[in-house]
Amino acid sequence: MGAVQEPTFLILTALAAQPLHGYGIIQSVADLSEGEVKLRPGTLYGALDRLADQGLIEVEREEAVDGRLRRYYRLSDSGATALTEQADRLHRRATAAEVQLRRRPGLAGGAL
Repeated sequence: MGAVQEPTFLILTALAAQPLHGYGIIQSVADLSEGEVKLRPGTLYGALDRLADQGLIEVEREEAVDGRLRRYYRLSDSGATALTEQADRLHRRATAAEVQLRRRPGLAGGAL
């Protein structure tokens, strides 16, 4: 799997620890991104459909809440593998940036 967009990465990350329903994913993504990524429901459900089609997430269960169906999603084994690969890729990129910044002239003591 190639590089993924940040919202996709955060959705997969949100589902890594436990199954969540749509609103729970929206909240988790906001928390994980420190409020920088705010998913709209239409965007989220489109992404969830795409991720399910790719086999990265699965519907774990559905339950009726106040007459509405609440669907819980979980990270699949393939999704966990893809998330691990993405986290490793991003870590390598961040490390490369830190190395280059330490080489920057005038950076006192290479502080980072």
